[in-house]
Amino acid sequence: MHTGLSSRQRISILIALLAASMTVLLLVDPIPQDPDYHRFADSRVWFGIPNFSDVMSNAGFALVGMLGIWLVVGKRRGEIFPDPRDSRAYLVLFIGVGLVSLGSAYYHLDPSNERLFWDRLPMSVAFMAFCSAIVADRIDAKAGNSWLLLILVGLGMTSLFYWMWTESMGRGDLRFYGLVQFFPLIALPVVCWLFPEHRYTATRYLVWVVAWYGLSKVLEYFDQGIFHLTGQTISGHSLKHLAAAIATLVIFQMLRAQRSPVASS
Repeated sequence: MHTGLSSRQRISILIALLAASMTVLLLVDPIPQDPDYHRFADSRVWFGIPNFSDVMSNAGFALVGMLGIWLVVGKRRGEIFPDPRDSRAYLVLFIGVGLVSLGSAYYHLDPSNERLFWDRLPMSVAFMAFCSAIVADRIDAKAGNSWLLLILVGLGMTSLFYWMWTESMGRGDLRFYGLVQFFPLIALPVVCWLFPEHRYTATRYLVWVVAWYGLSKVLEYFDQGIFHLTGQTISGHSLKHLAAAIATLVIFQMLRAQRSPVASS
C-alpha cells in the first residue's frame, strides 16, 4: 500500500497530529494524581507481603525483560538484527520492562505518589524506546537508532520529574505523562498507514500489542469489580499487570520470529 504522499508530507501529518494532541492537553486543566488511585481492591497479606497479588503479579515483567535482553544481546542477535544499531531501542525497551517489575513491586508494597514515581519511570522509558524502535524501522533508521532514542527516553523521564515537581508544589499535573503514555497509541495506526514498509514491526504484531495493552487499562479500571466477580480470587489490577506483560511478550515474539527481509504491512 502506498499513500501517494511524499516523505515530507507524511512526516508533516505526524507533526500536526502531535501538535494537535499537545494543544488539546494545554487546553485541559492540570490533572493531579487522584489519591483514591492508591486504594486497590486486593490488599491481602500473604507470606508477610502486603498487597501480595499486586506485588507478585509483576513477575511477568521481570520474565519478559530478561527474555528480551537475552534475545537482543544473545547469539541470535546477528540473525535478528542485520544492522546491530537496530537493536539499541529494543535493548532499552526490555531493560525498561525488567525495571518495571522492580518499580511496580516497590510501589505496591506501600502505595504512595512517591513510590508511584518509581513505577512509572521505567514504564515511560519502555514506552519511548518502543516509539523510537518504530520510527527507526518505518521512518528513519538513523534518527530512531541514535539521537531520537535519547530525546524520547529523556522526554519520557522528564514527564515524571515534572509530575513530581508539580505535586511538591501542591498542584500536581499528569498531562505531560498522559501525552507520553497515550500519544503513541494514537499515532501508531497513523504511522502504520503512512509508512507501511518495515523489517521488524509487522502490523499484525502491533495490533496485538495495542490490544493487550488496551485490555490492561480496562482491567485496571474495573479493579474492584473484577475482584468481586472472581469471588475475591484475583483483582483487576493484578490481571492488568499480566495483560501488560503479555503486550511486551508480543514484542519479544515479534523479534523472535524475525528472519525476513523488509516487508510491507
